[in-house]
Parts: sequence; C-alpha cells; structure tokens
Amino acid sequence: MPKNDKPLGRGLGAMLGNIEIPVHKEAAQVVSGNTNIHVDSIEANPYQPRTKFDEESLNELAQSIKTYGLIQPVTVRPIGNGKYQLISGERRLRAAQMAGLTEIPAFVRTVDDALSIQMALVENIQRADLNALEIALSYQMLMDECHFTQEELGGKVGKTNATISNYLRLLKLSTPVQVAVRDNQISMGHARALVVVEDEELQAKLAKQIVDEQLSVRDTEALVKKTLEGARNKKSKVKITLSDEVRTAQKAISKKLNAKVNIKKDITGKGSIQIAFSSDEELKKLLDLLQ
Repeated sequence: MPKNDKPLGRGLGAMLGNIEIPVHKEAAQVVSGNTNIHVDSIEANPYQPRTKFDEESLNELAQSIKTYGLIQPVTVRPIGNGKYQLISGERRLRAAQMAGLTEIPAFVRTVDDALSIQMALVENIQRADLNALEIALSYQMLMDECHFTQEELGGKVGKTNATISNYLRLLKLSTPVQVAVRDNQISMGHARALVVVEDEELQAKLAKQIVDEQLSVRDTEALVKKTLEGARNKKSKVKITLSDEVRTAQKAISKKLNAKVNIKKDITGKGSIQIAFSSDEELKKLLDLLQ
C-alpha cells in the first residue's frame, strides 16, 4: 500500500475539501436544445465526485474528438455574466480541451443548486466508472446537501436501501483503507469485511496483508474473524484490577445513591458504571438524584 498518498480522512470534507455551495440567483436566458459554448466560459462543478481521471482514456477520447468531434454534448446551467457551470460531462470537457476545441456543444438548463447537485451526482453514479469510495461519497453528499433519506436516495439512483448502506459504511474506514479502495488495491468486498474492525491500526495492518498476499474476499473474511476472536480471547485472559482511587470513588457513589455501584473496565481503558435497583420506586429515586 502506498505511504505517500494524500490522506482522505473520514467522509466528504476530507475528500472534496471545504466547498461552499454556490448560490446563483440570477441566471441567463434558457437555451432550448443544444448550442455551442466557448470552453473558457464553462466552470467546473464543485460537486464532481470523480477525483481521478485516467490519462490514457482521456487521450483516447481526445483523439476521437479530433477525428469526429464531440458527439455527445455536455450539460451546463447558466450562472450569469455569460458563464456556465458544468452539470455533467467533465471527462468530455477535459478531452475536448486536450483536443484543442474552443467551442463545444452543450445542453443548457436552468436549475437551482440542489437540482444541479442531484443531476451531477446521479449522472456520474449511473454512467461513470467511479470507484466504490467515490460512489459512497456521492451518496453521502446527496443525503447531506439534498436532505434525502437512504430510502429516498435509493429511489433516485435505483438501488436498494441495503446497497446504499453498504456503500456508506465504507466512509467509516480508516484513511489507509480508504486509499486502498480508491486506488483499486482492494475491492468493496474486502473493505466491507474490514469495517467490523474498530481498531484503525489493526484495520490498516489487515488491509496491507490483503494487498501483499492478494487475499480473496472469502480469505479476508476468515482472516478478520480469526483476528477478532484472537483479540477477544486475549482480553478475556487479562484481569483488570481497579485502582485504589477508582474503588474509593465507587464506594462513595454507592453510599451517595444508596445503591450498589459496579465499575468495570477492560485492557483498553473502556468500561461502564452499573447502578443496581430493585423496583420502579428505587429507579425513580435514582433518576431524581442523578438529575
């Protein structure tokens, strides 16, 4: 796994940066059908989910455009002062620029910001070869910016609620694992198996082992299961003794509440405080005291 990749972090902020939603209240006149637009008047869509474009593929498309022209128009929306914002077709726009075109055909649509985001993301999800992480980020952005529930989002993109959930879980992965998914070193199946590993260092270690040993998804699931079982057994054999300070505090709390108090902790420092009660009346008294 590469060590010099720019960290992705968790979720959209780290992947896409702190992008402010551009609000364009005054739009140019609507153009029906398609028209030719100068490429310099087209601004990129800040909600483009794709973060990497294959140079070889772009060069092939640029060569095709030189020979046959841009067959499929891009889609833009007017944002005033003779400028347009790209809704869909960034790959075609980049290839056209590489081919030396100064004008390209475009469908011009007047839409608000929310609909522009939907169109850009849904178009990319349905038609572009986004990797699993980029799809997950697109789903999360649609939910955040357009206030969709998972069910509503599923209806928009033609996916089940379970499928949406599986993609969104990828955003819980540690940075090294997200990088591995983004760079197609591990598949979505591998990543889903790793999501259950809460320790980020262990998660990254397992991801590296998957890549180094070229493990299958089934092998990965077995490895994760074995690793977690080993960690649980190791924890169960370690007896944790409460410090004098904690035991003193436990007695004081018990006396204050007039109830049995039990403090538990594991080797990681995590734990719980349990307060016993024997009736609804005792529970009400405890709640009153705690409040």
